Amino acid sequence: QVQLVESGGGLVQAGDPRRLSCAASGRTFSSYGMGWFRQGPGKERDPGVRISRSGGATWYADSVKGRFTISRDNAKNTVYLQMNSLKPEDTAVYYCAADGSPGSILSTRQAMAVTRYGFWGQGTQVTVSS
Repeated sequence: QVQLVESGGGLVQAGDPRRLSCAASGRTFSSYGMGWFRQGPGKERDPGVRISRSGGATWYADSVKGRFTISRDNAKNTVYLQMNSLKPEDTAVYYCAADGSPGSILSTRQAMAVTRYGFWGQGTQVTVSS
């Protein structure tokens, strides 16, 4: 079991950066692949980014590639999402998620599959004004 708590959301201007944090409880944080997903108003939950258990591998959805960066600090049980060059279309609730499934990730599609993630945070709202 792992509990996730996101923070760092808020109102930002288009073009500005923002960093989200997700703090995890428990002593086995490093055994989880971690992801960030987002859900805009009236939309389904979209994939965003994923980082491997060690932090050595990352996967990005095309919509955020080049602007968002995921990282983790296993000593602090925390995963981060650095968001740069924010756009109004990035407005969404951002969710942190943990994947405890065994085995390796072989594709971006596999990495972004919502069904892989068994634990979710409550979400943090990011609103980007133009």
